[in-house]
Amino acid sequence: QVQLVESGGGLVQAGGSLRLSCAASGTIFNISTMNWYRQAPGQQRELVAIITSDGNTNYAGSVKGRFTISRDNVKNTLYLQMNSLKVEDTAVYYCNADVQTTMHDRSARYWGQGTQVTVAS
Repeated sequence: QVQLVESGGGLVQAGGSLRLSCAASGTIFNISTMNWYRQAPGQQRELVAIITSDGNTNYAGSVKGRFTISRDNVKNTLYLQMNSLKVEDTAVYYCNADVQTTMHDRSARYWGQGTQVTVAS
């Protein structure tokens, strides 16, 4: 079994910064792609940023230049550094990861429980 636990959310003023973390634990052989998603009230969940196992990244246009995704493969932890936050960044942020639990198994996608980010004007 694999668990993803996000932390680091909270209330911040517009223009401020937050750093989210997502720690993966359990039976883990390999983690390939890791992602951050977010979901604002009344809206669909949207992809924010992607990072592959070798560090290649991609971002949604709305956060490019402000957010930075990174990972620590030793700690099995994913990060999202969010700078110059805007009111429209307010959402619940979720991480997910494609995890192979043994060398014989195919990867499966696991999700965290989400962490609230609220940006005040």
